[in-house]
Amino acid sequence: MADPKGFLRHPRREWPRRPVGERVKDWDEVYVPGALLPLVEPQAERCMDCGVPFCHEACPLGNLIPEWNDLVSRADWHAAAERLHATNNFPEFTGRLCPAPCEAGCVLAINQPAVTIKNVEVAIADRIWADGLAAPRAPQRLTGRTVGVVGSGPAGLAAAQQLTRAGHTVVVYERDDRAGGLLRYGIPAFKMEKRHLELRLAQMRAEGTKFRTSTEVGRDIGGAALRARHDAVVLAVGATAWRELPVPGRELDGVRQAMEYLPPANRVCEGDLDVSPLSAAGKHVVIVGGGDTGADCLGTAVREGAASVTQVDIRSLPPAERDEEADPWPSYPTVHRVSPAHEEAGELGFAQESDADARLFAASTLRFAGDAAGRVRAVHVGAVDARRRPLPGAERVLRADLVLLALGFRGPEVTAGGAVAELGVTVAPDGTVARDEGYATDVPGVYVAGDAGRGQSLVVWAIAEGRAAAAAVDRHLMGTTSLPAPVTAKDRPLRA
Repeated sequence: MADPKGFLRHPRREWPRRPVGERVKDWDEVYVPGALLPLVEPQAERCMDCGVPFCHEACPLGNLIPEWNDLVSRADWHAAAERLHATNNFPEFTGRLCPAPCEAGCVLAINQPAVTIKNVEVAIADRIWADGLAAPRAPQRLTGRTVGVVGSGPAGLAAAQQLTRAGHTVVVYERDDRAGGLLRYGIPAFKMEKRHLELRLAQMRAEGTKFRTSTEVGRDIGGAALRARHDAVVLAVGATAWRELPVPGRELDGVRQAMEYLPPANRVCEGDLDVSPLSAAGKHVVIVGGGDTGADCLGTAVREGAASVTQVDIRSLPPAERDEEADPWPSYPTVHRVSPAHEEAGELGFAQESDADARLFAASTLRFAGDAAGRVRAVHVGAVDARRRPLPGAERVLRADLVLLALGFRGPEVTAGGAVAELGVTVAPDGTVARDEGYATDVPGVYVAGDAGRGQSLVVWAIAEGRAAAAAVDRHLMGTTSLPAPVTAKDRPLRA
């Protein structure tokens, strides 16, 4: 350790955000450019010599957090980059998008603010590119085996990069016109600018990974043809089958799914569209659902110039501090978090009615009301108790010209002629693709990784599963493997 008492000398300091009034006028990332590096070395010194680093257990990638914290505190960025890349293919993604369960598991977090692990990680990731430490790692020899990866989200990309580096010829099939999956068209640019994705895709192409965009399994290539073309197939299509809200008025014009709304907004940033066809400009927007996707919709609507935005969350307002009985350390706690999007909507007064910032907590959506033309004009919500039971006489009406449903996802899309049906894999009762502990489906040579097999989860779990599935495929093809497998298909996040 560079400073055994660093956690006593330095308070927690996080990457500062740009002023709200400035950042809502553009789609750039919300943080102050260049303001992180001066903070990082003393923040890395806060990492304790704790003996048993529970941050390892909290992170499914098994990131070597104390090691690269120590190296950063000593300003040895090159060695830190090597240790970070040893377990994580895409730290520039996780450092921006992961909710940091590692910080919840930090030993320091027992009675102090945790080490800013996520900030240190993204600082290393950015130095990796700035200092040219992400040179392509093409294999020294090819195995003669080919693998098809269906889907180019974080799980598919991780599996593809690992298998390419192992010497297999890998082709990634993506139904959209650009690679990246939800990283491309689901995550708004203010959370992660697409240049980070482009840099990594360019590295992968230089290593030999081939990408076939605008290619949908079932439409452009059949499942049987795909299996015949490759020695193994990795199904990494994510969990994109959204959950519905079967309440009166759902059929009204203007009630849309979040994932119908976010992609065109991202296409505006890509330069494909001048204006989104579902733009929130001048509209009263109600978002149903209190998760990250709802927050993404919130930040997007604010930037598009909505008249008002209110996010309806059926959950009660979480406590400010960890509940040691319900969420004991080192599990990930349920606490009140204010994302940049909530900070923006709250500071600028975008909500019609709210309990905190732009969110309406402990509220259940009862029905949608429309005008004579069949367009939504209001959302009726009722109050619920902590067990989500309705409270009598507590109904209120929110004005709405656009309603966005952000209720999460059941699993992969299972439609006739789609990738799941074409490959003939079994779908489990929970809507995910059935698999064994080693990621294999019941169709020989077909493996599944990421949200398609796990269900809706975090970017770190997707990357971890992509890496582990790649090891399983490599072993299937070669009889043995040296690729790491950080998690099994049956592993689950640390819970109380």
